[in-house]
Amino acid sequence: MEVVEANAIINHDFSEGLLSWHPNSCNGFVSDGSDYAHEIKAESGNQFAVLSNRTQCWQGLEQNITSRLLPHVTYNVLAVVRVGGSAQQTADVLATLRLENPNSGPTFLSVGRVTASRERWERLEGTFSLKSLPCRAIFYLEGPLPGLDLLIDRVHIWSAIIVKGEVNTCFAAGHDNIIQNPMFEDGLNHWTGRGCNIVLHDVAKGEVLPSGGQHFASATNRTQFWNGIQQDITGRLKSKTAYEVSAFVRISSNLASAQVLATIWIQTKDLREQYISIGKVQASSKEWVQLQGKFLLNPEPAKAVAYLEGPPAGIDIIVSSFLMYPATKPSPSPAPRVENPAFGLNILENSNLFDGLRGWYPLGSCSLNVATGSPHTLPPAAQESLGWQQSLSGNYIFVTNRKQTWEGPAQTFTEKLKLFVTYQVTAWVRVGSGGTGAQNVNVAISVDGRWVNGGEIEADVHLWREVAGSFRLESKPSNVMVYVQGPSPGVDLMVAGLQIFPVDQKARFEHLKKQTEKLRMRDVILNISGGSALDRFCGFCVKVKQTYTSFPLGSCINRSGLDNDDYVAFFVKNFNWAVFENELKWYWTEPQKGNYNYRDSDDLLEFCKCHGIQTRGHCIFWEDSNAVQQWVKELNQNDLRAAVEKHINDLLSRYRGKFQHYDVNNEMLHGSFYQDRLGKDIWSYMFKMAHQLDPSAILFVNDYHVEDGKDAKSSPEKYINQIVDLQERGAPVGGIGVQGHITYPVGSVVHTALDALSILGLPIWFTEMDVYSTNEFVRADDLEIMLREAFAHPAVEGIMFWGFWEFMSREQGHLVDWDGAINEAGKRFISLKKEWTTNVKGHTDREGQFKFRGFHGTYEVEVSGHSRKTRQTFTVDKGDSPIVVEICL
Repeated sequence: MEVVEANAIINHDFSEGLLSWHPNSCNGFVSDGSDYAHEIKAESGNQFAVLSNRTQCWQGLEQNITSRLLPHVTYNVLAVVRVGGSAQQTADVLATLRLENPNSGPTFLSVGRVTASRERWERLEGTFSLKSLPCRAIFYLEGPLPGLDLLIDRVHIWSAIIVKGEVNTCFAAGHDNIIQNPMFEDGLNHWTGRGCNIVLHDVAKGEVLPSGGQHFASATNRTQFWNGIQQDITGRLKSKTAYEVSAFVRISSNLASAQVLATIWIQTKDLREQYISIGKVQASSKEWVQLQGKFLLNPEPAKAVAYLEGPPAGIDIIVSSFLMYPATKPSPSPAPRVENPAFGLNILENSNLFDGLRGWYPLGSCSLNVATGSPHTLPPAAQESLGWQQSLSGNYIFVTNRKQTWEGPAQTFTEKLKLFVTYQVTAWVRVGSGGTGAQNVNVAISVDGRWVNGGEIEADVHLWREVAGSFRLESKPSNVMVYVQGPSPGVDLMVAGLQIFPVDQKARFEHLKKQTEKLRMRDVILNISGGSALDRFCGFCVKVKQTYTSFPLGSCINRSGLDNDDYVAFFVKNFNWAVFENELKWYWTEPQKGNYNYRDSDDLLEFCKCHGIQTRGHCIFWEDSNAVQQWVKELNQNDLRAAVEKHINDLLSRYRGKFQHYDVNNEMLHGSFYQDRLGKDIWSYMFKMAHQLDPSAILFVNDYHVEDGKDAKSSPEKYINQIVDLQERGAPVGGIGVQGHITYPVGSVVHTALDALSILGLPIWFTEMDVYSTNEFVRADDLEIMLREAFAHPAVEGIMFWGFWEFMSREQGHLVDWDGAINEAGKRFISLKKEWTTNVKGHTDREGQFKFRGFHGTYEVEVSGHSRKTRQTFTVDKGDSPIVVEICL
C-alpha cells in the first residue's frame, strides 16, 4: 500500500530534520544510520528519527496537527517504527492523540499500537475520527520502556488512500453538513462561480493532490477580490443558530501567499442584505491550509449564499473541501484551582544582580555586563502592587554588541509559572547612543517559541523609563523564556530591576469600593410630612428603589442583533448607552462612491430612541488604511479632500443632534491615511468641521493599548502629546476615548495610565471595553478588575463594552453564549450592576426623616402610613452635600 494522499503530518519522512516535530522530554535527532547503528537503515528514505535518553514510557516525538484536521472525518494512521538500544527485547510502540481544551484537562485518544523490536521496521496502523475539533490536537509516538530508543522512519495521517491509482475516500461529513457535495465527489454539482469561472480537477492529473477525496475545484479568471466559488444554501440555515465552517484551501502558484475569506451573503424577507464574515486564513501556493470559523445567524434569511473570496485579482482560489455544520457548544469551564500563587513574589532569579549575571544569559551574539547607576526605587505601577517599601539595588544589565533587534538579556523560568495566574512585568530600561531618535524596548515572553508581549515603551539616552505590562498562561508550556529586545542593531540596552510576579487582583477591591462609594454616591434625606399622629409616632414605612443609573454603561450593537429577541432583551435590560459596531463607519455608509447605505444606522437609531438609550457616533473617519474603501484610496489629493468634506457634511447634517458623542478620527496613534495624503492639519480640520456641523456633540479621540503598557505607539504620554497638539491647532477635543481591548489586565497598570491621562482635565470614556480568556471564570475576574478600576476613577465618565453576545463580540470575550445562556462573566457583570444600584427600605425616625446613601440616578420612593400611601420620583445627582427630598403624605 503506497500512501500518496495529502498528509496531515508535516515533514513526515524527516527529510527536513526535525522540522515541525518536538521531542517530548527526551533527546531527538535525525540519523542515516552512520552515526547511530550501521546495521539500521531507513526503510523508505535516507534517514530516520531517533529518540534517546528516554527515562519515561511516555517520552517520544510529537507534532501539533490541529490546523490540518476536520471534524466528522475518518483518518488513517501509518507509522513505521522500531526500537533501539543495548537490550535485545521487544517493546510496544503506541500512537496517541492528546486533545487539549482550555476549559478542561487534556484527554487522550489511543490511535494504534504495535510490538516493535531492534530487528526490523514495523508498521503501526490505526484510525480515528473527531466529532469536534479541540483547541489543540497533538499526535505523538510513545511506549517503549525507559532506556530503549524509539526509532521512526515515517508517519502518515490521511483521510483518503490511493492504492495502485484507485481512490478510497474515508470522508464522512455527517448528516448535519449544510454544504452539498463538499468534496466535489459529484463534480461541480451545486457549485457556481461568483463573478468568475470554476474548474474541477482530478486527483490523477497534475502535481496538486486534494487534501481528501479525489477531486478539488478552483476559481479562475478572477478580476475582483470578491470573485470566488459559491454555493446557494437557501433554506438550509436556521435563525439564532451558531455554525462552524471548515475548508481546506490554497492559491495558485503565481503568488506565494494571500488571504482567503469565507463569507455568507444573506437577504432578509424585507430585502435587506447582509454580509457575514465567517473565517479567514493566510493561504499558500505550496500546501493546503485549513480555514476555520464560527458565526451566528440572527435573521431568518430569505436567500443565503456561502462563498470563498479574498486574494488579489488574477490569483486562483483552490478548494479541496468546504464544510458548514451546527456548532457544538462546549461544556462550561470549571473555575481554575491555583495552589499557593505566592502573590507579589518575584519569580525571576537574581533580578537585583547581587550575584553577577547568575541566571541571565545573552540571547544572540550580544554581550552582557553588570553596571551601576540605575534607579533604586520601584517603577510606579509596581509600587501600586508591591508597596513603597521595596527598593532596587541600583545595578543593571548593560547589553552591548547587539547585531539584531531581538538580542538582549534572557532568562528561562518555565517551572515557576502557574496556569491562570496573571503576572505583572516591571522594569527600568534605557538605551545608549548610536540610534536615530527614541527606541522601542519590549519585554518579551517566549512561550514554546510563541511571542507574548510583556510590556513595551519608547526609551531614549537621557532617562530611565518604566516598562509595565502583564501576561498569563492558560495551557501548560514546555519552555518559557523572558528576554528584553527592541532597539536597533548597534544600540546598547540597559535593563534594571526586571521582575515578574503574580498579582493578587482582588487586593485593590476594598480600596476601589471605598473610592466608588465616595465618588459615585451621595447622601439623601427624605423629609416626610403629613399623615396621622400615629404614623409620625410609629414611623412611616419607606421603600426606595433606583430605577435608572445615571452613569453611562453601554455596549456596541449591530443591525443583525435586532433580529434576535434574546439579544435585544439582554441589551435593553442591562445597558443605557449604545454605539454601533460598523453601521456608521464610512465604508458601511458609502461602500462604493455614491452608493449610500444609511438604512442600518437609521434602524439602530430608531431602536435606541424607542428604548430611551443614548448613543455615541463611531466613527466619522478611521486612519487605518485597511478600513478605507478602495475607491477612496484611488482618489487624488484634491478629490480626496472634497470626498472628506462631503462625507462629514452628509453624515453630521443627517444626524445633527442625534449622537451625544463622535469619535472623529479613529486610532490616530496607529494610522495616518488621511494625514499622509492631506497634511497634518487635516486632523484638526475634521474636529473643527464636526463641531461646526453639530455643536451639541462632544468630540472624542479614540485609540487602543493606551491603558495596558503593551504598545510604545500609544503610551499615555504619546496620547497626551497628540491631544495637546490637536488643541493647539484649534481642534475642540472634548473627550478621551480609551478603547479598553485588554488581555491580562492589572489594576495598578490601568490606574497609573488613567491618572496620567487625567492631567488634561477631559472626561475619559472606556469606549470599546472587552477582556479575553478561554476560561469564563478568569474572564469574569478580568472584567471585574476593569469595571472596578474604571468606576472608581474620578476622570472616567462612561464605560462602553465592545459587544456582549457570543460571535458578536471579541472571541472568548462574550458575556452571553450564542444560545442566550449567561456565562460566568455575564453573571459577574450583572452582580456588579446590582452592587452599584441602591434599593433600601425602613422606617422614618422621630423627626420624620429617612436617610440613606445612594448611587447617582433616578429613584422611586413609596411612603406608607396606616391609612395613606404615596409615590414620588426624585434624582440623585453629583454633589458633596446631602440632597433633601420633601414628601408630603
